[in-house]
Amino acid sequence: MQDLLSHEETIIEDIDEEPPSYYPHPLMSVLSHTHGLFEQPSVNITQSLFHKQPSGCEPRSLSAIRAFRRKFFPNTSDKEWKDWQWQIANRIRTYQQLNRMLILSAEERETLETNHSKLPLGITPYYMSLLSADDPYQALRRTVVPTIYELMRSEGEADDPLGEEHQSPVPGLVHRYPDRALLLVLDFCSTYCRYCTRSRVVGHGGILPSKSRLEKAIDYIRYTPTIRDVLLSGGDPLTLGDDKLEWLLKNLREIPHVEVIRIGTKIPAVLPQRVTKKLTRMLKKYHPLWMSLHFVHPEECTQESYRACGMLADAGIPLGSQTVLLKGVNDNVATMTSLVDHLMKMRVRPYYLYQCDPITGSAHFRTRVEKGLEIIRGLRGFTSGYAVPTYVIDAPGGGGKVPLMPDYVAGRNGDKLMLKNYEDKLYSYPDSQGFDVLM
Repeated sequence: MQDLLSHEETIIEDIDEEPPSYYPHPLMSVLSHTHGLFEQPSVNITQSLFHKQPSGCEPRSLSAIRAFRRKFFPNTSDKEWKDWQWQIANRIRTYQQLNRMLILSAEERETLETNHSKLPLGITPYYMSLLSADDPYQALRRTVVPTIYELMRSEGEADDPLGEEHQSPVPGLVHRYPDRALLLVLDFCSTYCRYCTRSRVVGHGGILPSKSRLEKAIDYIRYTPTIRDVLLSGGDPLTLGDDKLEWLLKNLREIPHVEVIRIGTKIPAVLPQRVTKKLTRMLKKYHPLWMSLHFVHPEECTQESYRACGMLADAGIPLGSQTVLLKGVNDNVATMTSLVDHLMKMRVRPYYLYQCDPITGSAHFRTRVEKGLEIIRGLRGFTSGYAVPTYVIDAPGGGGKVPLMPDYVAGRNGDKLMLKNYEDKLYSYPDSQGFDVLM
C-alpha cells in the first residue's frame, strides 16, 4: 500500500485540490481477497425489509442537521463545514464511525463486522446528517449503508453486467455507441452508493486521474472522428480539483469533432459544497457543457442542493437527472412525484429513470419492470410532461439503453386507432392513410 501511495503522489498535481485519498480504508478491503461472499448470512433475510413503506418525502429540517453537527462535529466551524475538501477529508469510512452515529440493524452490523463488502464505505458528513439514526429502512440510509443483502448473488447478476470491459479500447474509456464515448476519469466518489453499476472498480484505486492515462484516452478520442459527444464519469469527476478538471475539459474542447461534453456527477446531492463560484466560472468556458446529475429521493433535495443546482444552471449548464428505480427507496408514485417536482423547481430535467442494473448483490434493490411502468403511468398526465423521465433498461451485455413505455394503444377499430389516456379513458384517432396532394 505504501508503494501505491507513493505512486499516487507522483501523478497527482495540486494535491491540495484533490481528495485526500483514493484508497478505501483497510476495513473496507476488496472482497476478492475474502472467501465468504455468497455464504448464507446468519440474519433472517425474510424479515420485513421490503414491506415497510419508504420514509417521508421531505428533506430533514435544518434544526435536525444542526443537532447532528453539534453532536458529532462540535468543533467544526461553519467555514469548515461548507468546505468541500473538509467534507471529503472527514468522510465516514469505518464501522466504528457508523456505529457511533447510527443504531445499526443486524443486517448492517453483520456485513460491517465481517468486512466482506465489495464496495468501500464512504459518506460525507453532510450526507450523513440527512440519514435517520434509528431507522434502517429510511430511504437515504439504505442507499449508502452496507447490508448483508449485497453479499448475496442472484441469478442473472454479474460484476460487469453492461459489458463495459469488452468495449474499452484504452484503459478507462468505453466506446459503445459510434458517436459517443464514456471516459472514466477516476474511481473515487465522495459518497458510495450501494447499488453502483461500477462497484467492481470504484474506490479501489485502480483508475487514477493520472495525466499519462488521460492523455491516452484523449488521443483515442482525437483520432476517432466519429466521436462527437464525450461523457466524463467514474467515480465522480467533480471530486477533481478545479485545475485538473479544467486541464481535461480544455484538452477535449480543443478536439474539433467533439461537439458536446457531458459530466456525470452526484455531487449536488451528496456534496453540494463542491459547487463554488470558482468552479462555475471555469465550467462556463467550455460550453456546450451538459451535466447528468444523480438524485434518487426527495430527501436529497435540500436547500444546499437547490443552491448548487441553481449555480450550475446560472452558469448556462443544462441539467438532467438520471434516477435509479430502487425497491424500498423510491418505488412508488408518491415518492417519485415528489422527487420530479423538486427537480423541476431545482431547474433539473428528470431525464432517465433507470431499471436497477443486475450487478452482483443488487437483488434487494431491484423491482419488477412492471413497477417502473406503473410509476410512469402515475406520472404521465398528473404532472408536467417535462417532469416525466424516460424509463430505460441498460441492456445487459452492452446492448445500450432500451426505452420502456406503458401501452397507451388500446387497439384498432377499422381506420381508427383506439387510444387510452392517463385516466384510462378511450379515445379514437383517424389513422387512415390519407391522400397525396398534387402540386
